[in-house]
Amino acid sequence: TFFDPESKHTVSILGMDYTWTTVIAGAVITVLTALIIIGGIKRIATVSEVVVPVMIVAYAGCCLTIIFCHITEIPEAIVSIIKGAFNTRAAVGGAAGTIMMNAMKSGIARGIFSNEAGLGSAPIAAAAAKTNEPVRQGLVTMTGTFIDTIIVCTMTGLAIIMSGSHNTSELKGVMITMDAFSYGLPFSERISSFILMACLAVFAFTTILGWNYYSERCLSYLAGSGARITKAYRWIYIAAVFIGPYLTVEAVWNIADIFNGLMAIPNVIAIILLSGVISSETKDYLKRLKEGKVKE
Repeated sequence: TFFDPESKHTVSILGMDYTWTTVIAGAVITVLTALIIIGGIKRIATVSEVVVPVMIVAYAGCCLTIIFCHITEIPEAIVSIIKGAFNTRAAVGGAAGTIMMNAMKSGIARGIFSNEAGLGSAPIAAAAAKTNEPVRQGLVTMTGTFIDTIIVCTMTGLAIIMSGSHNTSELKGVMITMDAFSYGLPFSERISSFILMACLAVFAFTTILGWNYYSERCLSYLAGSGARITKAYRWIYIAAVFIGPYLTVEAVWNIADIFNGLMAIPNVIAIILLSGVISSETKDYLKRLKEGKVKE
């Protein structure tokens, strides 16, 4: 929508019209994904550790700029959030079973997309770390959920409310944030939109790379670390990246929600069954930490 917001330049593929932006962007993302994935985990790590911090700083900087430019409105924004959560309308809607279930479905699904808590995916990356203290690695990994949900999402929410974008009913999803950046930042609308577009594109691209690593680790565990199996899977994954841009957003969300649920169910069961072990190991680590006996 940044390069062709009115969808003026389109091409017909299998009877469906797509903008040239979609076609070109899909091809570029597919080629870049192929070049990096075929290079293996080291190349994935090299790319991610360079681009992700830069985009995080840029995104956080934009949110903080909006907040500081409207700093006197922070109390009003917080009051608005609290009233929106606990007003009579919300209570009545929550009491109605269907409305409550839909709210929970959307909230839990988007929350999982935000921080992956409970999916069992983040531990795949954490398990690759070299450490003498697994509990310490777990605690470090937990900070990701805090930073992402409490800090980044709070900044985004405040930026949206302070810019008034939450009052525009026809906007959904990322378009609300796009609107907030366009009208809340002290730059031209075009520059503000470009910053958000660039940040989201990089976040999405590195997510594609990260999930390839997760899935390869799972495949190696289930089928062994055979070079042929891994190579075949990588090409299937690249093909999925190529097809993705031509699916509707609703279809992508529904597919993702289904598979996230399929991951979460066995993982939550495992967490419950291992809760005793986790509690015991954590208590032992904290005791040794207090006594200064933790391994470096």
